[in-house]
Amino acid sequence: MITFDNQTHYGLAIDVLEEIVITLSPLEVELILCDNPTIVLLNLEHRGIDKPTDVLSFPLVSDFDFMPLGSVVISIDKAQEVAQTLGHSLQDEIALLFIHGVLHLLGYDHEIDNGEMRAKEEAIIEQFGLPNSLIVRTEE
Repeated sequence: MITFDNQTHYGLAIDVLEEIVITLSPLEVELILCDNPTIVLLNLEHRGIDKPTDVLSFPLVSDFDFMPLGSVVISIDKAQEVAQTLGHSLQDEIALLFIHGVLHLLGYDHEIDNGEMRAKEEAIIEQFGLPNSLIVRTEE
């Protein structure tokens, strides 16, 4: 299940995102869609990086199985820029970023693992017929 906080004017359909999260986890995920100035503030505060990014993940650490998994924050501005550059839809780009963010919430970390996150991401992307993943794009 997704709790959706749309802080933009973009009318995002979350049906596919709901299906994606159900395949990954039974827990609720908060999705926040924001603009670049908002994600810059979050990126600076939580990662010490003073520039926009496309997606941030904030896991909720809890000993209770029924608590939400955490929050995924996506910059609509950055997602739109990448979608236009790569020639696919904004909806597809948001789905790719959402998958990436949820995998981080689940504990995957492509910066230190042995390809497990990439493999899981590619399997979900293939299942939902989406374009190349964030990890694949950055490795090309």
